[in-house]
Amino acid sequence: MLAILAITTPIFLLISAGYIARWSGVIEREQMQGVAIFVLYCALPALIIRALTQHPLEEIFQLNYLIAYGIGSLLIFGGALLLTWRYQHQPPHVSSIQALGMAAANSGFVGYPVAAMVIGSPAAVLLALNMIIETLLIIPMAIILAEMTTQQGSSAWKTVTKTVSSLAKNPVLVGLCVGILLAATGVTIPLPLRKAIDMLANAAGPAALFVIGGTLFGLQIKGMARDVSQIVMGKLILHPLAILIVFLLVPGIEPIYLVGALLFSAAPMISIYPLLGQRYGLGGVSAAAMLVATVASFFTLSLILWLVSLTQWLAF
Repeated sequence: MLAILAITTPIFLLISAGYIARWSGVIEREQMQGVAIFVLYCALPALIIRALTQHPLEEIFQLNYLIAYGIGSLLIFGGALLLTWRYQHQPPHVSSIQALGMAAANSGFVGYPVAAMVIGSPAAVLLALNMIIETLLIIPMAIILAEMTTQQGSSAWKTVTKTVSSLAKNPVLVGLCVGILLAATGVTIPLPLRKAIDMLANAAGPAALFVIGGTLFGLQIKGMARDVSQIVMGKLILHPLAILIVFLLVPGIEPIYLVGALLFSAAPMISIYPLLGQRYGLGGVSAAAMLVATVASFFTLSLILWLVSLTQWLAF
């Protein structure tokens, strides 16, 4: 158990450092946003490019992994829609945002730093694979459904093209495309540029955790117990459980990738979740859910690592 705490404690110390920096006034909100922009536009794309160019392309794009992670995430997304839309009679745009919170993990800012400490360099490869599922499947589905119900009179095709256009400008997705292109063509990155990419990639994990802590400062929870609790339970418990079940049913996946998938899926919801929630009238609920999920993930991630240690999938 001490070995597990040695993994999780530094991660949440960095998150706490970001929170304390905002609380103490050392860093203002605008300055923290600057750090977030650095992570999103520089560090994470560099991390993905490095991961995709360090391994042969056939080793990176593991179809079994993509299928398993995609199915597990879709099961949670569909189940959340069924619960909130069908049985709780929530409006479709509310249901889609709640489902997004349960099915899309914060792979870059939390999942990768945790997984990197546990499984090492393969975590960067899994980050790229998970980004494919999240940015090309889960997030577009949620946004399209929300937009179709809030933009009355707009055609479905216009909504889809608008979403695709927005995703095409996503810096992480751009990094993914650049990395794939370099890996497929076999182009060698010049040494000075490769060192710069390495430096940016190494900064991704610590800076991302620091930003998460700063983002949590000032978030409040008021009268949202049911919605917040079901989003948090769906994200931290049901999503990893669905991923575990599907991965055990899909053959040919190595234990280290199963562990990595569990850790990524057990991360809190995507960092832009409160921003998307605010756009569709769920700013308070989404921000509160992110706050609770981030704090609770310290315990759930530690529990998952302890359970993994019992299976002997990895040595602790």
